[in-house]
Formats: sequence, C-alpha cells, structure tokens
Amino acid sequence: MPAITASMVAELRAKTDAPMMECKKALTEADGDMARAEEILRVKLGNKAGKAASRITAEGVVAASVAGTTGALVEVNCETDFVSKNESFLAFAKACAELVAQHAPADVAALSALPLAQDGFGPTVEDVRKGLIGKIGENMTIRRFRRHAGGGKLAHYLHGTRIGVIVEFDGDDVAAKDVAMHVAAMKPAALSAAQVPAELVEKERRIAAEKAAESGKPADIVAKMVDGAVQKFLKEVALLDQVFVKAADGKQTVGAMLKDKGTSVKDFTLFVVGEGIEKKADDFAAEVAAQVAAAKGS
Repeated sequence: MPAITASMVAELRAKTDAPMMECKKALTEADGDMARAEEILRVKLGNKAGKAASRITAEGVVAASVAGTTGALVEVNCETDFVSKNESFLAFAKACAELVAQHAPADVAALSALPLAQDGFGPTVEDVRKGLIGKIGENMTIRRFRRHAGGGKLAHYLHGTRIGVIVEFDGDDVAAKDVAMHVAAMKPAALSAAQVPAELVEKERRIAAEKAAESGKPADIVAKMVDGAVQKFLKEVALLDQVFVKAADGKQTVGAMLKDKGTSVKDFTLFVVGEGIEKKADDFAAEVAAQVAAAKGS
C-alpha cells in the first residue's frame, strides 16, 4: 500500500472539509486513491464531505464571444491569480473566444494553428501563447472551448472571469438571461435528468447503496432507499428540475418558470475555471528549508 502523506491528507481535506483524521482513515482504506477516498467520506459523513468538492485550485479565465446566434466560451489557464489579471493574458483569452466563434476549430490544436498577432507575437495563436509565456514568465494553456451555432438565440453570463455560461434558447430574452445566471450559481450537470452523464448517476447510486446498506434494513427497503436517493440527486443536478434561484415561492422549478415565459432552453455550456484540475500544493516550509540548505552549500 502506498504511504499516506501529510500532503495527501491536506489535499483531501481541502476538497471535502472533512476532519483530518477522517481524511487519513479514508485514504488508508482507499489505498491512497483520492477519488475513492472522497466516496468513502461521502458514505461516512454524508453531504458534509462534499461541501468543498467544487473548490477550484487552478488559475485562469473564462472568456466569451457572442454575436447573434453564434457564440463561444473558452477557458485559458495560467499558474497564478496574479497573471489571470494581466491585460495581455486577458486579451489573449478574449481573442481565442472570438476565433472559436468565427472559425469553428475542431479542437485546441486547430485553434492554436489559427492566425493571430498580439503584443508583437505571431503569426498563429500558438506563437502568441509561447511569446506571452516568455514575456510574462509563466506557463499558460488553452484548456477547452465550446461553440454554439445551432440557430437558436443565445444568452450569456460571465461571473467575473472565473465562471462563464452560454444558454441556447427560443423565447424570452430576460428569462434566458435569468437561466444563464441560475446556471452560474447552481452549476447543473445537464439540461434534463435523462441527459445527466451515466458515470455521475452510477457514482451516486454506488454511494447511496453503501450508505443504505449500513442501515441494516431489508433488501427491498434498501433498494427503495437507493432509488429515492438517485432520483433526489437527478433533481438537484438537472437544470430544468432545479428550483429557480429567483423563485418567489422558493419552489418553482426552472422548467416551470420557462413554461410560464413561453421559453425553451435547447442547450447550455458552463465553464468554471480550473474545474477538475488538480493544482500542485506547494510545501512552503520544505521550499524554505531547501533554499536555506542551498545557501549554506554555496
């Protein structure tokens, strides 16, 4: 079994808000597998262990470009929050979003090959990226993008530079903008319950099954408990089934609000900076010790 280090325990605690000893126990039980340890904590501690699971550690920005029925979101990453506010970095991210909207590249490699000139660098996006790395002194990468051009109307919302949303819709502009803001706040996993990725449903079912099994109840009751937990999960992560953040009664779903407004949402994209990226946690004390040792040896 791999050694469970203090940094591994700290990383799991940062993700889950669970007590340090519980994190160590979970990692030990999971043989050091971070994802499995998170599941174990969810089983033992319930939703308390998931409160910090969405904490983002990688830096960067989400940029948008929307014109008429064509739009794009792009995430560009960097190493520090300081660089994410750099004017040249922000201009590069915006230019990438505009290029995606205009040229519909197939992937990041195709985007990187498109023509671009900025800050004296070029003639391609990749050349500008490399030039800015040298100028700013920090690595940066184009992580992902998504383009909307399905013929529907588009609404978009940027929460600062860290969260971006595009909603493709037919109907009322105000209702669609409200949905875009709702998506940024509630972060649904899919438009409807039927569209929730199968791996997410299976993971939730596995966690629910482990929790229900601990109740000691008969198998038929356990099965009902599991099904109930999964259905509750689907309502929480499917956009149309979520309670609308502006609901006056605190009960109206997004789907019901859209129906009242004569509006339908066809699709949406949500990007959160660094989502799913594990950032290296620097051991400051170890770094200082290394520098002191190096100084003594020189």
